Amino acid sequence: MSSASQDRTSQEFLATLHVGDLCHGTVAEVTRSRGVAVTLDGYPAQPLGTVGPLDLTWRQYPATAVRAGQRITAAIIAIDLDQGQVQLSLAAAEHPELWAFLKPLRSGEILSGTVTAIERFGVFVDLDDGPEHPVLPGVGFITIPELAWHHFESATDIVRVGQHVSCEFLYFDTWNGEARLSLRATQPDPFQVFAATAAVGQTLHGYVTKVIPFGALVRVADGVEGLIHLQELAATPVEAPEDVVQVGDEVITLVIGIDRQRRKLALSRRQALHDSR
Repeated sequence: MSSASQDRTSQEFLATLHVGDLCHGTVAEVTRSRGVAVTLDGYPAQPLGTVGPLDLTWRQYPATAVRAGQRITAAIIAIDLDQGQVQLSLAAAEHPELWAFLKPLRSGEILSGTVTAIERFGVFVDLDDGPEHPVLPGVGFITIPELAWHHFESATDIVRVGQHVSCEFLYFDTWNGEARLSLRATQPDPFQVFAATAAVGQTLHGYVTKVIPFGALVRVADGVEGLIHLQELAATPVEAPEDVVQVGDEVITLVIGIDRQRRKLALSRRQALHDSR
């Protein structure tokens, strides 16, 4: 079979696979650099599957290393049609009940559970109807940005361990075998509420919440902050925001831009000061 024909055939085979599916195959090679190469059932021409070192097991102590010729069952966690490769996880296949729970979930579903751990990178949730995770403190996980719409210093400002929460399901994280969740998606977006009535040219009063090298952030409504760029801070050029404003200062600003899709609010203190004369 020519190389072109083989590539076409392999892509046709890969097109029949789906992330989350369990598949079977035979270990073709085990190397330190490339991990485990697997010849998948249904396509014996060449190894298309790969199991990385972190996907060999979720057990506390590593299982016996796989060997060439060994039959395995693995879960598909990624498919690269361009490279003609399938990323597999033996760890996921060790716990089919977890995969069976996560795979049917659809974006937008509301899932409830109890906060089990709060880390600097996010919050783990033990889902009411879900199985236990073999390694993590919970099958559900909320990243820090998905906790709330408004600014906060710590995740503990929003939730606490033992708290029961209802979140929106975002997607199935096949790498970690978890449900990515959003707590803020269950609440009205204060920016969109604000933007529905705000308009360019409107004058707003606000308080400086943060000074950054290129400007200052100003809270103009609960959960809504806008940026005054350095060049919009004063009538005359300034080298640093601290030359004209400090955190906590009350300022008068003019709305010069509203981006609802990106949730960006552009403000001008310079123009507001000019209009007030």
